[in-house]
Amino acid sequence: MTEPLWGIAAVFETPQQLLEAARELRRRGVERLDALSPFPVHGMDRVLGYRVPPLGWVVLVAAVVGASLALALQWWTGAIDYPLHVGGKPLFAWEFSVPVTFELAVLLGAFAAFGGMLWVNRLPQYEHPVLCVDGLARVSTDEFVLVVEASDSQFDENRMTRWLQELGAVRVERIPGRGES
Repeated sequence: MTEPLWGIAAVFETPQQLLEAARELRRRGVERLDALSPFPVHGMDRVLGYRVPPLGWVVLVAAVVGASLALALQWWTGAIDYPLHVGGKPLFAWEFSVPVTFELAVLLGAFAAFGGMLWVNRLPQYEHPVLCVDGLARVSTDEFVLVVEASDSQFDENRMTRWLQELGAVRVERIPGRGES
C-alpha cells in the first residue's frame, strides 16, 4: 500500500527557470502551484495568481477607529463626565488631544496589521507537508522549488513529473500526505 501523495516538488537551479516553469504549468492548466525561494522572484506573484490582500484598508480603518475613539473619550471625559471650568477656557480643545489621538491610532493600526498578517498568511501553521521533505532543506539558502499539489484537477503523478523534468528541474520529489486523502 502506498502512502497518500500531497504533491510533487521540483527543484530548479535559477529563479528564471522557476518562473518559466510556473508560467508554463499555468499555461497547461495547472492551478494549485506554489513557489519557494530564498528571495522574492519578480513576477512570481502574478504567475501564481496572488492578489493584493486588503490588509492596508484594514489597518487604515483600525487607525481611524482608534483616532475616533481617542477623541471621543477625551471629549466625553473633559466636557461631559468631569467638566472643569477654569478661567473661561473651553471644556474640550482638540489641540491638546493630538498626542493621545495619534498614539491610539498607531496602536490599533499596529494590532490590525499584526492580526491581519496572521489571517492573510493563515498562521500559525505548525506543520506543512512541504516542510517535512528532507530533500528541500536548502530552500531557504540556494534552492528554487516549485510545488504542485495533488489536489489539482490536472494532476497525474507521472505526467507532472515528466512535465517538470522537461521544464528543467534538477530533481523532482514526492511529497507524502499526512495520512488523509
